[in-house]
Amino acid sequence: MSIATKRGDGGQTSLPGGVRVSKAHPRVKCYGTIDELISQLGLARALANDAEVNEWTRNIQRELFQVGSAIGTPPESRKPAPPVTGEMIAGLDGEVQRLEAVPGILNDWSIPGELAGSAAFDVARTVCRRAERLAVALRESGDLTDPQILVYLNRLSDVLWLVGRVLELHAGADAALRSKNHFGARWSRAW
Repeated sequence: MSIATKRGDGGQTSLPGGVRVSKAHPRVKCYGTIDELISQLGLARALANDAEVNEWTRNIQRELFQVGSAIGTPPESRKPAPPVTGEMIAGLDGEVQRLEAVPGILNDWSIPGELAGSAAFDVARTVCRRAERLAVALRESGDLTDPQILVYLNRLSDVLWLVGRVLELHAGADAALRSKNHFGARWSRAW
């Protein structure tokens, strides 16, 4: 058995349940972006050099396989989509609360790049936001019925921003956007 089935050589792929679609289908673009996010988080984890962050990230990567499968499963599939649960979202909410309570975490918006690990989490956040936008488009077209997916991706991007800031804070890195020559609001929520 080989991973090279050659069934996709003509630009088609199989969704869960055996439904065949174009590799350019919006559903494939969305779960493909989740796959990209999983890989980007692997890079972030490899660069973070923080045992607690690495364990949390590995768990999120596992959850994202479930999210990707939920996105990839069309309503007409013979196989039901795995759920994106309230517990998964509650876990992210708990991380937001825990990380926001770290003294000094919300001092300012940051400029990515002070540390390789935090920059990798910033890239992961932007990939997560892209996946969220693609999921919103699927939802608006009626092709995505589980609203928990949108909540999960929205919350995850917030946590990824906070993880980058925690890594900078622990390393003593100054990635603050504002300086004596750059004024403005001290902090803005992750977009």
